[in-house]
Amino acid sequence: MRMERLLPMIGLALFATGIARASDCPDWSPTQARQELSALHDRLDRWNHAYRVDGQSPVDDAVYDQAQKRLAQWSRCFPAQAPAPLAYLADAGGSARAPVAQTGLAKLADAAALAAWMHTRGNSDLWVQPKVDGVAVTLLYVDGQLRQATSRGDGIQGSDWLTSAQRIGAIPKRLPHAPARVLLQGEIYWRLPGHVQASDGGANARSAVAGALARGTLDADTAAQIGLFVWDWPSGPADMPARLAGLAAMGLADSVTYTRPAASLDKVRRWREQWYRGAMPFAADGTVVRQGHRPPATAWEAVPPSWAVAWKYPAASALAEVRAVVFTIGRSGRITPVLELAPVQLDDHRVQRVSVGSLQRWQQLDIRPGDQVEVALAGLTIPRLQSVVWRTQQRAAVTSPDPRAYGRLSCWQAVPGCEQQFRARLLWLGGKQGLQLDGLGADTWQALIDAGLIHGLLDWMKLTPAQLATVPGFGSTRAAALAQAFAEARDRPFARWLRALGVPADGIAGASPDWTVLSHRDADDWQSLDGIGAGRANQLVEFFSHPDVRDLAARLQAAGVEGF
Repeated sequence: MRMERLLPMIGLALFATGIARASDCPDWSPTQARQELSALHDRLDRWNHAYRVDGQSPVDDAVYDQAQKRLAQWSRCFPAQAPAPLAYLADAGGSARAPVAQTGLAKLADAAALAAWMHTRGNSDLWVQPKVDGVAVTLLYVDGQLRQATSRGDGIQGSDWLTSAQRIGAIPKRLPHAPARVLLQGEIYWRLPGHVQASDGGANARSAVAGALARGTLDADTAAQIGLFVWDWPSGPADMPARLAGLAAMGLADSVTYTRPAASLDKVRRWREQWYRGAMPFAADGTVVRQGHRPPATAWEAVPPSWAVAWKYPAASALAEVRAVVFTIGRSGRITPVLELAPVQLDDHRVQRVSVGSLQRWQQLDIRPGDQVEVALAGLTIPRLQSVVWRTQQRAAVTSPDPRAYGRLSCWQAVPGCEQQFRARLLWLGGKQGLQLDGLGADTWQALIDAGLIHGLLDWMKLTPAQLATVPGFGSTRAAALAQAFAEARDRPFARWLRALGVPADGIAGASPDWTVLSHRDADDWQSLDGIGAGRANQLVEFFSHPDVRDLAARLQAAGVEGF
């Protein structure tokens, strides 16, 4: 959590002066609005305290920023119910006064905003650096000796970190060839050799450093995991090339390696992309663009300056409001809760739905409409539920399907309550795992069900081209193609038919290519096969003896399918 968390963002402050559109406002009564705003205000305050006092980051920075914006938006919607502004710096200070103010950075939303900012700087004397994801520190050297190390705190007063700094090998204890008084500002980071931000994300690097320093004592192993990136020399020369040369002479080579001239937006983009997708020794959550010439350090204040800005990387996680909780029932009867979300953007993905994973997890998390959840991308493509960030104060009732009503042997017909599992059985039967029927996807199966042509799992086998042509949107050509695919299914091998029906074990056709023989095996017979344990053996006995499965086998026998 950087100064961005401790000071209201410039863009947010300007945006907050506008008037909220009615479409952006929740449909709450004054009482509920007061409850919800108060709960979010208290949650943000606890997060602030956890970071400032305990050195912990309970939530990702992107989620924190979005929660902060959510509070501002709701406050504009319900000004009469809005709580007092957050006291961002109420307990951020420390016992040590920093020798120069920590300014923090304003965050720009996108490339267009950065281009506009660069234009105001004249597109000259601009430099780009990675926005190292660590904790800020101010270092004071007198006659080459480290005399003071101060945390960011409230920008003026911070914690005295000198004892810890003395134990961190990456922080020089003595600067060779240095002026009599040297002030450095930089980031203490967690070493992550070969880290690739695009795929590895933040890796909790900032929390690791913050937690280690908050504990007050550093063991040798932990201290060895901590690095230092100096991003400014407040007391140094006025121009950037001279400052970089001086830092290099003092042995701070990373400052030179990761500070590059950026006279155009394209230059910034190039370095931003390289640092995002290439291997780095630390996590970086964006890029910083700064002007080489800036006011003298004596004029700096504990507010984001006009001469440096941050352009963060796409959020690794996002805060999303739950609009509804729906439940899907799969072929095996597994019930999966799915959250329908107010759309959020993660990288180049628009996320509107996320699976909770299991009914048990949903029950443990107790997620209801109106709750705010954190979602991330698993493997950079699949939305994943990370956590419940906070819960709405008024809990809506959500009724889940009864898990006792569904299992491996339920829903072989399209009867009320079985719609989802029955459709899942058809999808499996016609898919690549089963009969590989061309042109049979979820929409086609649903159209056949809606037309009243399919009630049981094998009803499609007797459908004629004329019947299929009556389905809205099919037409004679498609009907003929489907009828041909259905007819060819009769010639599929016995082993493929077993998989299509959902037999609970692969490879059992090798035990016998005959349904009747297989259906008369008992649990001991099944356990004599390699890879079949007691549990799977019992499942096989139950499968072959189930009345609905026996009826399906009889229909396949009558149709002349091999093995039946």
